Amino acid sequence: MTIEFSLNETRIFPPSETFVKNANVSGMAAYQAMAQAAQDDYPGYWAKLARENIEWKKPFTKVLDESNAPFYKWFEDGELNVSWNCLDKHLTTQPEKTAIIFEADDGKVSHVSYRELHGRVCQFANGLKSRGIKKGDCVIIYMPMSVEAVVAMQACARIGAIHSVVFGGFSSKSLHERITDARAVAVITSDGQFRGGKAMPLKPAVDEALGMGGCEAVHSVIVYRRTGADVAWDEDRNIWWHDLFNSQPTHCEPEWVSAEHPLFILYTSGSTGKPKGVQHSSGGYLLGAMVSMQWVFDYKSSDVFWCTADVGWITGHSYVAYGPLAMGATEVIFEGVPTYPDAGRFWKMIQDHKVTTFYTAPTAIRSLIKLGGDLPKNYNLSSLRLLGSVGEPINPEAWMWYYTVVGGERCPIVDTWWQTETGSHMISPLPGAVPTKPGSCTLPLPGIQATIVNENGDEVFDQHGGFLVIKKPFPSQIRTIWGDPERYKKSYFPAEMKGAYLAGDSAHRDEDGYFWIMGRIDDVLNVSGHRLGTMEIESALVANPVVAEAAVVGKPHEIKGEAVVAFVVLKGARPADAAAAKKLAEDLRNWVGKEIGPIAKPDEIRFGENLPKTRSGKIMRRLLRAIAKGEEITQDVSTLENPAILEQLKEVVK
Repeated sequence: MTIEFSLNETRIFPPSETFVKNANVSGMAAYQAMAQAAQDDYPGYWAKLARENIEWKKPFTKVLDESNAPFYKWFEDGELNVSWNCLDKHLTTQPEKTAIIFEADDGKVSHVSYRELHGRVCQFANGLKSRGIKKGDCVIIYMPMSVEAVVAMQACARIGAIHSVVFGGFSSKSLHERITDARAVAVITSDGQFRGGKAMPLKPAVDEALGMGGCEAVHSVIVYRRTGADVAWDEDRNIWWHDLFNSQPTHCEPEWVSAEHPLFILYTSGSTGKPKGVQHSSGGYLLGAMVSMQWVFDYKSSDVFWCTADVGWITGHSYVAYGPLAMGATEVIFEGVPTYPDAGRFWKMIQDHKVTTFYTAPTAIRSLIKLGGDLPKNYNLSSLRLLGSVGEPINPEAWMWYYTVVGGERCPIVDTWWQTETGSHMISPLPGAVPTKPGSCTLPLPGIQATIVNENGDEVFDQHGGFLVIKKPFPSQIRTIWGDPERYKKSYFPAEMKGAYLAGDSAHRDEDGYFWIMGRIDDVLNVSGHRLGTMEIESALVANPVVAEAAVVGKPHEIKGEAVVAFVVLKGARPADAAAAKKLAEDLRNWVGKEIGPIAKPDEIRFGENLPKTRSGKIMRRLLRAIAKGEEITQDVSTLENPAILEQLKEVVK
C-alpha cells in the first residue's frame, strides 16, 4: 500500500552565485562528486573523513565492522577523547577566541573564551573524579540552559563518564525513570532556572525522584546555585557546584577511550510508555556532528552560530555542546524564552550578537509569526547569512516568511531532517549546492543512503509515499537502546526492512528526487482507503491567512476507517460565538478541500489559543489523539508549557 501525497510545491530557490562561490561544498557538481565517492568506496569515504576531522590519540585500522549487524561498530580500535577534540586542540591556535556568548534570561551577557572553557571543564572533571566518578559511570544532568550545562557534559566526556541529559522541564517521575534505567551514580542539577522572568525550581524534582526508590546507586548530587532559592540538603550526598569546583586544578588529563565507547545516553519517547535510552558512540557521533557543521551549516571561522535548542534534546547535544566547539566556533547560548520580555527577543539577540547562522524549530517560527510577523523588520538582521529549521517538517508558508522576513531573501534555509537516533543531519540541502523548495528537506547528505520503501521493504520509485529508511549503516547512528538490545533490533531493524534502518517517518520523493517528510508512520491517516500524511493537511491549513498553527490527528470512524481531526490556532482571537466558529470551521474545511482534495477535509475542527507543547516547543500529538477520541488523559502532562489548554481543545465545533 502506498501513502498518498497531494501537496504541490513548485517554488525553487537556488543559492546565490556569491554563496556558491564561498561555500564549503560549492555547486551541485561538488555535491554529486562526494556522493559518488561514497558510492564507490563506502568504508574508505568515511575513513578519510574520520582521519581529516578527528584528532586521534591512537589511529584506527578498522573502519566498519558489520559482523554483528545491526550492532555496527565504526573505527573501533581507534582511541580519542571527545572533550580534547572540542577544547584542547584549539588552545594552540585560538585560545582567546570566544567559545560561548551566554545571554541570561534577564539580558545579562557574558563571554567565555576557549582557554577559560577548557579550564572550567578541567576543574569540573577533576571535581567529578574527586567524588569517585570514573570511566563508564553514568551521570544524569538536569540543568538549565547555561554554560555550566555544557561544562558538565564536556567534563563527563573528558573522564569517560557517560552522561544522560534530562530536559529541565521534565517531571520528577520522568527523571526517576531515567535515573533508574541508566543506573546513574550521580546527578548534576541546579537549585532552579529562570524562564520568562520567573524562577522555577529544579532540585526539588531531583529530591522527589531520588525518594521514589531504586536510586540507591546515586551517591552524589552536585547542585549549581542559579536562583538562590532555598533547597533541601542531604549532607552525605549533596554538594554545591562551587564547593566542588573552586578548589580543583585547571588541568585534567583526558581519558582516552575507544571510538565505540558510549559518549552519552539520551532518552526519547518518554511521555508515554517506557523511555528508550538511545546510546551513542564517541568517534562516529563526533564525526557526524563535525561534517554536518561544515556541509549543512557551511561553517566559517568568522561565524557566530546560534542553535536555540535546549541541551536536553539531541539538537542541543550535536549543535550546542559538541559540533560548534569541535569546529572552534563562537556560539550563542540563551537561557530564556523567545517571548520575554517581548516577542522581539530572538531578533534583538541576532542584532546584538551579530549572529550569522540561526537554527530553530518550525514551532518557534510559527509562534513568532503569530506574535508579530512584522517584528523582525524593526531589527538589523543583516549579519545573518544562513537559516536553519529542525524538529519537524516546516510548512511552506512558514518557510516563506522565514526566508523573506527574517532572511531578507538572501539567506538559504537548511531544512534538516534527522533524529535523536541518527545523531546528526541525514537529509538537508547543502546551502551552496542544492536549490531549496519550501517544505522539503531536499537531498541526503553525501554518504547517507536514504530511500523510501513499502511495507515489504521494497523501494518505491514512482513518487508515491512510503517508509523512510537508510540502507547502509553510518558513523553517527544509534548503537543500541541502553540495556535493551532486543527492543533496539525490533524498533529500528525489523525483518521486513531487509537490514535497513527504519526511521519511523513516512516520506515522498518528487520528480527531482527531493524528499518530503509526511509525518511519523503513526501520523499517517487511513481515510476511506486513502493514506494521508498529517503534515500535508497541517500545511494546507496553515497556508490559510487566518491560521497561525495547526495539528492534525486521526480518530476511529465506523465508515471511513479514520476521521480527520484538526486543532487550529488562529492569528486573531477565537470565534466569538458558536455560529462564528461553525462558519469559520466550514470555511477551513472547504479551504483544505481546495488545497488537497475533498478526501482530506477535516471532519472536526477545534479552536484553541495554543496547542499542547512541551517547554521545548514540541507538539504533544499523543495528547491530541486522546482528546480527539474522547479518552481520559492518563499520561504525565507535567512537561507541558500550558496544561490548561487541554480543556479548551475538548470543545467540538458543531
